[in-house]
Amino acid sequence: MELENPLGSVIQGSLSQGLEVRLHADVSVEDMRVGKFLVVQGRRSRFFCMLTDVSLGTTNPRIVSNPPDPSNTFLQEVLAGSGTYGTINLSPMLMFTPTDEQSAPSKIQNPKSKTSPLQANTSAIELLPVKTIPSHFSQVFDASDRDFRAVFGWEDDPHRRNFSVGQPIDMDVPICIDLDRFVERSNGVFGKSGTGKSFLTRLLLSGIIRKRAAVNLIFDMHSEYGWEATSEGGSKSRVSMVKGLRQLFPGQVKIFTLDPQSTQRRGVRDAQELFISYDQIEVEDLALVRGELNVSEAALENAIILRNEFGKAWISRLLSMSNEEIQEFCQVKMGSPASIMALQRKLTRLDDLKYLRPACPHNYVGQVLEALEAGKHVVVEFGSQSNMLSYMLATNIIARRIHASYVLKAERFLQTKNPGDRPHQLVITIEEAHRFLDPATVRQTIFGTIAREMRKYFVTLLVVDQRPSGIDNEVMSQIGTRITALLNDEKDIDAIFTGVSGGQALRSVLAKLDSKQQALILGHAVPMPVVVRTRPYDETFYAEIGETAWEEMPDAAVFRVSETAKADLGF
Repeated sequence: MELENPLGSVIQGSLSQGLEVRLHADVSVEDMRVGKFLVVQGRRSRFFCMLTDVSLGTTNPRIVSNPPDPSNTFLQEVLAGSGTYGTINLSPMLMFTPTDEQSAPSKIQNPKSKTSPLQANTSAIELLPVKTIPSHFSQVFDASDRDFRAVFGWEDDPHRRNFSVGQPIDMDVPICIDLDRFVERSNGVFGKSGTGKSFLTRLLLSGIIRKRAAVNLIFDMHSEYGWEATSEGGSKSRVSMVKGLRQLFPGQVKIFTLDPQSTQRRGVRDAQELFISYDQIEVEDLALVRGELNVSEAALENAIILRNEFGKAWISRLLSMSNEEIQEFCQVKMGSPASIMALQRKLTRLDDLKYLRPACPHNYVGQVLEALEAGKHVVVEFGSQSNMLSYMLATNIIARRIHASYVLKAERFLQTKNPGDRPHQLVITIEEAHRFLDPATVRQTIFGTIAREMRKYFVTLLVVDQRPSGIDNEVMSQIGTRITALLNDEKDIDAIFTGVSGGQALRSVLAKLDSKQQALILGHAVPMPVVVRTRPYDETFYAEIGETAWEEMPDAAVFRVSETAKADLGF
């Protein structure tokens, strides 16, 4: 379809319910797809809209009760546009008023203009929240490349860390997210199993590394992000592999492993061992995995008594105590012998975790922190230690110590105001996030604290999960940008739109996504919700991500949606 040819006319609508558009007779309703972007040209402003529903209508109920014979194509063509028609529902997302030289519809809508999108004078365009709607019979057009550039910018913008994550479902123009805005709040990648969450997460992490937006600490549960991973959709007879972050950025990514034997078997190069000692385990860490260890509440209360008596060495001391010593201890400290003995039996399972040691000769977690302070990105691999007990315990212990260090550094920076004391912005990536952030345990994990603090201490989360409904509502409301692949469960879909105005119109868009390489992006890092065909993670991407040596960029921006607009959109 040519952009100078209107697709339809606005026939009715409201600011809260959206616009209803009747398609012109020469426009096929089958060309209208949910998630498509259209532009409504009002008298003074243009409205950038998302298509949320498609329907059929008739001017006479007799046509429905007595439809033409399927073989009578002549009568069908006669009725088309006069007796039968298609309608679409649009949800206005943004509006902008062009400058005088841009205001003429012929100039705005002409796709044959020789002015490239990068040269177009779009700096004068101010993106505004939608406070009104276009008048009756306003014409609707396909969104042009220039419209997308004005709203989402372009990847090689020298003033912003834009990163292309994909393209609109029906156009070949990049959709960019602002990485500076992305890393300053916690974010989420959601979708049911098999929708490509890991590939999308790897894509985002690559952008953060390439554009130097932050440093990453990635808890790699299934060893998919470090060296290489299995490609989805390959043939059964041949295993296809894709590159991990270490291969793409060999000088900027370090791998630490909790299972050195597994890492060596997979051919990972230059991985450093990582061990955790018993004295680094807090009672709060055990509370997080109490379900996996089958530890009672009474046992945890007695663990506090042991910690108060023996300090950091309480686990080692407990595991070495005889029954008689436990009895004597309880008589003096008013503990429960049965609970402490039960706790002792349950903690013997810690011996099965390869990375735990009664004592460590080095501060391995300190080495991770040193790498982050040096601006390196760290992938922590679990290898065969990827069961939930192992993953949750190690992740919480390491993240808690990293966060404590960042709190001290942030407080020092706030005191000195010296730019050299400012810590690197840190993004911590966790999988199976609902295990850490569910309402029952969110207060006992460092991740709940980080999510609520937002960017106060320069630490944010990137949560990857297939069950967003399992995440605490308060935490979910703090998720700045949500990148969501296909979800089927109604509770999960409801959770995605927690704290988002206009979520009802977007529900139908999310439900109609393809099961592969499509995602709905909404939130802090994009000016409006958008459905994208996600960027392929392949040889082309490898070449593109490595071809430019991006430099540090200033904070100035050519396009910015006003904070008022973001608030009105519910982000």
